[in-house]
Amino acid sequence: MNIFYKCYCRAFQKTMKLVSPLLPWREPQLLAPEGGAAGLGAMIAGKYRKVFVVTGPNVYKKGLADGLLRGFDNAGVEYELFNRVVNNPTIDNIEEAYTVYRNAECDAIVALGGGSPMDLAKVVGARVARPDKSVKQMKGLLKIRKRIPDLYAIPTTAGSGSETTLAAVVSDGATHEKYAINDVSLIPRYAILDPAMTMGLPPQTTATTGMDALTHAVEAYIGGSNTKLTRQRAEQAVKLIFAYLKKAYDDGADLEARTNMQKASYYAGVAFTRAYVGYVHALAHALGGFYGTPHGLANAVLLPVVLECYGESAAKPLARLADIVGIGENGDDDKSKAAKFVARIREMNDEMGIPRTIEGIKSDDIPLMAERAFKEACPLYPVPRILDRPQLEELYRAISG
Repeated sequence: MNIFYKCYCRAFQKTMKLVSPLLPWREPQLLAPEGGAAGLGAMIAGKYRKVFVVTGPNVYKKGLADGLLRGFDNAGVEYELFNRVVNNPTIDNIEEAYTVYRNAECDAIVALGGGSPMDLAKVVGARVARPDKSVKQMKGLLKIRKRIPDLYAIPTTAGSGSETTLAAVVSDGATHEKYAINDVSLIPRYAILDPAMTMGLPPQTTATTGMDALTHAVEAYIGGSNTKLTRQRAEQAVKLIFAYLKKAYDDGADLEARTNMQKASYYAGVAFTRAYVGYVHALAHALGGFYGTPHGLANAVLLPVVLECYGESAAKPLARLADIVGIGENGDDDKSKAAKFVARIREMNDEMGIPRTIEGIKSDDIPLMAERAFKEACPLYPVPRILDRPQLEELYRAISG
């Protein structure tokens, strides 16, 4: 890679780190209504004209929205239900939801589900705040800059951390591109962590969403834009995930494990919304855009491969994480500790049946996917080591089934 471009990337990242404290950062207000999510109606009765409830068909069919909606009915909260969120929401799906929101004259949003319903809800809110801008025109950083309608986020997984973040990921069905919209105005105003909402998760979903949260924490931690708070939150998340993810996978009814995994996902979200992610996410987004690969699965498969590729550039922070989770022995240097930490991630994947490769990657698609991953990551992501396009292509080949 051209040395001048590397210098440009590092200068851009340093500038962003210097400017970042000037932005209106905030965390969602955590609500704890009586009865969990079902008690939200009693808390907001009389506050809004009509609430737009966003969820996906699987969440709705499983009955996870029943308590919430029943609580709205009992409290006299008017609502409009949109339960047609697709995985990796597309521009068309977002525009459909935006039209429903507008026609129903709603003035607040409740997102119930994993990352996809929350991403769609955020972009619908952005379209309400900026009707003059298309979804494509919001791509990138700080393109909204206006307050969106009050957004209540209720996660049904422990992974995406979307209830805390400034990011919404969009898929373009026409170009197979997957990209992020990033703006502090997209951080949900309120969040409800109700572990009962995650009790019915299948083991494989528990595994991949949990590894998604781990990816958020690790990528934030090893990057160059950390603050004292993001390091603290990332460390808390990693420690909880190493302690409780396998327990949640083995026993979906383990309330303690489910509660701690929700905390971990939240902490990881706080970390990466301020400190950014890295090449794992950039590569995973391209896989999702081309093949619809579930984001958590892509992250889980890519995480150890990318960390190994970083080599010594990430050894010191990975060694600290190894110490935090009790990996390594007295006398190990940073390189040895980092290698053991990465090996343990791979073991966790193996123990939960997560494959080491992703089937269906076409060799002809790899150059374009690498190009899109490169453009997503550079110059924004403050990664330990800047990789060029051929190196990103090799990472795709390393995980090809």
